[in-house]
Amino acid sequence: MSSLNLPPLPPVGGETTGRNVVDLLAEQHRELVELSDRLAAEPDDRRLADVLIATISRHLSAEEQYLYPAIRSAVPGGEELADRELAEDHDLLVTLQRLDRGEQAATEVAEAVHRHVAADAEELLPVLTQMVSHEDLVRVGNRIETAEEAAPTRPHPGTPSTPPWNKIVDPAVAVVDKFRDVVTRRTTYSRDL
Repeated sequence: MSSLNLPPLPPVGGETTGRNVVDLLAEQHRELVELSDRLAAEPDDRRLADVLIATISRHLSAEEQYLYPAIRSAVPGGEELADRELAEDHDLLVTLQRLDRGEQAATEVAEAVHRHVAADAEELLPVLTQMVSHEDLVRVGNRIETAEEAAPTRPHPGTPSTPPWNKIVDPAVAVVDKFRDVVTRRTTYSRDL
């Protein structure tokens, strides 16, 4: 049984393999930094802004649903770490709302993304790796990937940021976001740039 209260992985007949949360988030963080730096250099590129807003919104939603609860339950002092990161994420979502409205906030978003990535890479993920089994790291990574597909593509700083409510509200809000994206032909993935 998982120390993070996650269901077991399907049996694979041997050692658990797959992308763990650390590998997954490192890859996503590289993409976020690249996109935010590009937008800071090209602040009038609306398609790039839309992709960055959607990518960050999905990323933060999934972290709030699975990474921060894992930090809370497995890391000594995890409550304070998670609360601090939730406050930073909220500020980033507010800044993303400004960018979504067409305001010039690309530099602020880039700075916030760099802070977010540094906090995860230097503090959260190393302690999580020390405190949690490889199997649980893979489970959290799987949950984050799944949650991102059902996550909002626009910033919603007023929605719940902790389970269980964010696991209910975020997918519902995402349906509306994705409908709006289709109707407006909004680009939301970097592969489509």
